[in-house]
Amino acid sequence: MPHHKQFEKTLRRDAKRRLANRSKRARLRHALHEFREMPSAAAAKTAFPALEAIIDKSAKTHLIHPRTASRLKSRLAAHLQRLPGS
Repeated sequence: MPHHKQFEKTLRRDAKRRLANRSKRARLRHALHEFREMPSAAAAKTAFPALEAIIDKSAKTHLIHPRTASRLKSRLAAHLQRLPGS
């Protein structure tokens, strides 16, 4: 256990942040999985802007690196173009 009050506060803060980050990361991964599993291009086109927003917010809060976000969006856009009926 910590020997100073500030480190107790640091532990509490880190625990809260860890929970929040796990939740946000799970939301991102779930959204990516749902998008990749969409069979029709029409459904994917409507879902793509919301997914981009989740990715951008994840990069803005440093959950993922900004270049990782850019690469994800690029690959997902290419995936959207390859879907049948797009």
